[in-house]
Amino acid sequence: MRSRWGRSVAGVLVAAVTLAGCSGDPEPGVTETATVTPPSQMDKTTPPEPVLDIVWPLTGVPVEKLPQRPAVAIKVENTSASRPQSGLEDADVVWETIVEFDVSRFVAVFHSTYPKEVGPLRSVRPMDRRIVSPLDGVFVFSGAQAGILRQIRQTDELFPVDENNAAGSMWRSPNRFAPHNLYGNVEQFAEIADASHSDSPQEQFAFARGDEKSVVATEGKKIKNLSLRLSSASAPSWRWDSTSKTFLRSEGGAPHYSAAGDQLSAVNVVVVEAEHFDSGFNAQNDAVVPDYRLKGEGKATVITQGRVLEGTWRKKKMADPLTLWTKDGEPLTLAHGNTWVELLPKGKGSLTTE
Repeated sequence: MRSRWGRSVAGVLVAAVTLAGCSGDPEPGVTETATVTPPSQMDKTTPPEPVLDIVWPLTGVPVEKLPQRPAVAIKVENTSASRPQSGLEDADVVWETIVEFDVSRFVAVFHSTYPKEVGPLRSVRPMDRRIVSPLDGVFVFSGAQAGILRQIRQTDELFPVDENNAAGSMWRSPNRFAPHNLYGNVEQFAEIADASHSDSPQEQFAFARGDEKSVVATEGKKIKNLSLRLSSASAPSWRWDSTSKTFLRSEGGAPHYSAAGDQLSAVNVVVVEAEHFDSGFNAQNDAVVPDYRLKGEGKATVITQGRVLEGTWRKKKMADPLTLWTKDGEPLTLAHGNTWVELLPKGKGSLTTE
């Protein structure tokens, strides 16, 4: 299809030829001709076709028209009894956090795709509102202890959904034992939201635009594997797969599969090092319920497109997105696609690459 700019050029040329033919009678015996410069000889500064600048805000993937619908963040279990989980492969962003007893749990965020089944759903933790608030959308969980639930309900940027107001969008699977059997429908969760939490979220991370490469791809070092020790009970790892152009996830040395049978993968993996501290809430047997200090700045390690780059994360206040920056203070852009964020407890966990 010829661009609008191309059509304008053609119109100018035609107008010029027409005016030349009407400027006066030609000299006797002389035939007037109009000279049109071939496209190959035209000014090489001709502007290119415009890049489609409408993208899904959580993945950077171009879209012709962005639907006005909320991001839906869901608390998902990650114990051995909960695997394989449903729906994680469709999430735009997944955050992995460490809760009490050194167990890992996910906050899976959906916007570009709304799967019909996600789970198992589990209860909320103090760090979740720091992760979810910038989305200004729906936050889904199974429940919470009273003090934590009060914090969530007092956070204006969240529209909380649990079993008390799920309106039929949650169900218990007969194929699993409680409490590992609660599932839900993302589209139905989105429909529950009130008007002030129904718009599309703002962009969280910065993505490369058009055909440009991410900063990691241009400045990072080649990498094959990223291994993490988030806690005594959580050791995820990521392996570069050149065929799919993604990093494939393993859990404790074994491939981490979805309920659909595919190994979970990510275009971008962001490791955020942050202080892991006692929230003041207690779980069973007075176990400490931890929180993350996601304010200020800290070390970030990003892998994408087969490369790794160290940078800095920044977050001014709870409702602000966590942003990524190079060591030189420039925006650290990611590649188009889904992102997994690994919250690494500062001074407690470890990260190795090869």
